[in-house]
Amino acid sequence: MRPIRIGLVGCGKVGGIHAAALRGMPEVEFVAACDASAARAEAFAGRYGVRPYSDVETMIRQAGVEAIIVGTPHPLHAEPTVQAAEAGVHVLVEKPLAATLADCDAMIAAARKSGVTLGVVSQRRFYEPVQRMKAAIDAGKIGRPVLGTFTMLSWRDEAYYRSDPWRGKWATEGGGCLVNQSPHQLDLLQWMMGPIEEITGYWTNANHPTIEVEDTAVATIRFKSGGLGSIVSSVSQKPGIHTTVHIHGSNGASVGVETDRGATFIAGVSAIAEPPLNDWWTIPGEEHLLAAFQAEDRARFAAIDPTTHYHALQIQDFVSAIREGRRPAVTGEEGRVVVEMFTAIYASQREGRAVRFPVTR
Repeated sequence: MRPIRIGLVGCGKVGGIHAAALRGMPEVEFVAACDASAARAEAFAGRYGVRPYSDVETMIRQAGVEAIIVGTPHPLHAEPTVQAAEAGVHVLVEKPLAATLADCDAMIAAARKSGVTLGVVSQRRFYEPVQRMKAAIDAGKIGRPVLGTFTMLSWRDEAYYRSDPWRGKWATEGGGCLVNQSPHQLDLLQWMMGPIEEITGYWTNANHPTIEVEDTAVATIRFKSGGLGSIVSSVSQKPGIHTTVHIHGSNGASVGVETDRGATFIAGVSAIAEPPLNDWWTIPGEEHLLAAFQAEDRARFAAIDPTTHYHALQIQDFVSAIREGRRPAVTGEEGRVVVEMFTAIYASQREGRAVRFPVTR
């Protein structure tokens, strides 16, 4: 089967992860890279043997791309997505879908109008311990999900925020730990717990005086099912990272995953140091499986490049969705839910109230 021609928009750190994943995939032909900086596009394209561009519309027209991956800073996701969709090109967007709901709606509307596939990168859904949790929940093994928690205790130093000029500013990053570091786990929480009824939240800047955005946030959630949830997200705790999603059921059983462990991972700078692991598994009759799950996942981690492996799995799903005319694993609409979640937390503190879903602009 002929490979799908793919172009990459955004030649920064996460762009390098996607480029490395694309190189080893027979399903695609990586043909072009685009960046607002022509010099950076040329250097990046030279490393990967593709054609450089500094304009998305020109890349689409000249390189014959059939799909693009957008890896620009968050507030800059909408423009190339809409341009590509209007040209009949499919789009996979790095998390979060956008920094604002207005941008999300423009992107989704453009994709629907042109009939192209719009997906959002949430590669942690493809982690084996996460897949294991979702399967157990869907099979009813914990009863009805009644409590879901997401906790992230991590650290970003001043050098991190200086590493790219767009970091740490509302206008160019769109937010702090909620927008940049939390979308994967926000996605997992809503994926496993179901539709949200309302969110109440607070945020602060605890110990990063050189940035504008939040480094710590907390929230409570009421789901439409009647279940409850909590969020604790912080990059003001050092030295490493501890990130978990736990789902507790109506029969008293719990399943959980530590998605990020050990040293803090920064895309394009450091490698993933430790494997994601199930850390809770109290399903009746299956408690003994936890040790085996952990041993299996540690062995797999040692045999792959975890920095690119799960991105490749999601790109493969996206390409298959295009060919099969089906929805990708993570749709634009699901990506919008994550943006609703952090938008609701910001609005809740600003307005001093719970914010009901769906959240408008």
